[in-house]
Amino acid sequence: MTVFGNMIRTAVTASSLALMSLGVAQGVAAEELGAIKEKGVMRIAMTGAYPPFNFVSESNDVVGFDPAIGTEIAKRMGLEVEIVTTAWDGIIGGLLANKYDAIVGSMSITAERQEVVDFVGPYYSTMRAVFTVSGSEITSISQLGDVKVGVTLGETHEQWAREQGYDIKTYKGLPELLLELENGRVDAIVGDSIALILAAKASGLEVAQISDLVTESVGAGIAIRKGSPELAAAMQAALDEMQADGTYLAIATEWVGGDIR
Repeated sequence: MTVFGNMIRTAVTASSLALMSLGVAQGVAAEELGAIKEKGVMRIAMTGAYPPFNFVSESNDVVGFDPAIGTEIAKRMGLEVEIVTTAWDGIIGGLLANKYDAIVGSMSITAERQEVVDFVGPYYSTMRAVFTVSGSEITSISQLGDVKVGVTLGETHEQWAREQGYDIKTYKGLPELLLELENGRVDAIVGDSIALILAAKASGLEVAQISDLVTESVGAGIAIRKGSPELAAAMQAALDEMQADGTYLAIATEWVGGDIR
């Protein structure tokens, strides 16, 4: 545990326009695979606040499904990995500003994001879900217009909640979102189903999923800058190999309890 219309979107839009004004428009970026191999290190970004997909351990290491996948891809490309943690609402802007080489942070692949970045994958699938605390009187999507809804700043779920006209509060990451739900500062939260279920279980918070939300499965991909098809192909080949030889399943089982492709 992603730039968009209205309020979220300014960070990526501004970054994109600024880079384009410097002549770094889509389609003219230099192929990056050679430069990354020369350095021997791939820098991958995530928030570090999206358990169990990526989070900071007690030993202050960033661990989880995402860093494990990113590290294995890099290893198969003959590279070391440097993990960079950054706020979600500016993560694409940081990629466009060359602060890292890829985003391996459970980013949903959307048409809007594909206008500014390329994607490798998807490397897993999930869908939008809405949760309340167990025993809540809120049992239907139709009730969300009358309550406070929590979302993570910069996620596609924030955009969706705004489009529904909900009264929302934004947070930096999933642990904070769950804590606010537990403490009653929000009445419902919106996010990716797998991450919310697993993070709530790990925290001991009993939650209830609102069942009448109509939504579709969406793929999470690895974002890279446009203009590097060789890099995209090398990363995709490594991912395909992992999925074919059982390594992907082993990683998924360790961190999320099973196959989530």
